[in-house]
Formats: sequence, structure tokens, C-alpha cells
Amino acid sequence: MFELLKSLFRTPQPSGPPQQLATFTISNPTITQGVIVPEGDIWRVDCAEKQTIRLFEVPEPGVEQCMLTYRARLKTEDLQRRAYLEMWCRIPGRGEFFSKGIHNAVKGTTDWASYEIPFYLKKGQKPDLLKLNLVVEGSGKLWIKDVQILQTPLG
Repeated sequence: MFELLKSLFRTPQPSGPPQQLATFTISNPTITQGVIVPEGDIWRVDCAEKQTIRLFEVPEPGVEQCMLTYRARLKTEDLQRRAYLEMWCRIPGRGEFFSKGIHNAVKGTTDWASYEIPFYLKKGQKPDLLKLNLVVEGSGKLWIKDVQILQTPLG
């Protein structure tokens, strides 16, 4: 019985290497405007309060039974509270589900570092929309670059 319970809650194992599903560069306009502005080949975010910055959407990604990984590089300056990545997956007939990087958040003043969050899709779970956000809980500056989604097949 214990082994059955363990198998139900076990993280699925990859059955192949990750593949790039989508990449976003400065040539892709962000959904949220004003607080996030292009600066060279990166985006700069100037925040005065808590907010969710809507970066990009991926309609009809054509994936199922895989691990999606939302990855980006972040740098901060005097960020008073934490900031983290957030991904929403809309599955037709079931609703919207999310993955938040609250355990891998950034705050204060930091140099460039990679941050990522996973989202596991089971067989038959085919999202029709992915939403990529950046949640900033307080004032400060933040830079973001190398935004991408990877897809890793699951066995």
C-alpha cells in the first residue's frame, strides 16, 4: 500500500533531453507596458509597489505529458521585497493552473543569475495557453533577459 501511495506522488522522470519550445528577445513586445522597458538587449523593470508583470503568452503550445520549464536570467538593485517567476497553464475544460517560483525568489541587490520553475503535464493534459509572468512584491529595479520555455518529455 505504501509503495502505491509513493508512486502516486512521485515526480515523473524525464524520458529525453529538454527541447526549446519558445524563446523571447527584446524584439518581442511584453504584454505589460510602461513599468517594463527595453534597455539594449534586456528589459528593465522599475517598480514602486507590488505587481504582476505580464511578460508573454504562448497560445496552443502543442504539448502534453512533459515538464515545461520557464527559465529567465534576473539581476536586481535595491529590490525591497522578493521577485519571482510565475507560469499559468490553461487546460480546456479544466481551468487554469500555476507554478510560482516563491522558493527561488530574488531580492536585494544581485548579479545575473538563472531562475526557473517547472510545470508537469500528464498524458491528456494539453494546455491551449501558457502565460509567463514576473511577480515583484516591492519597490526596486530588476533586469530580465534570456526568457525561454523548455519542454522535457516524461516517461
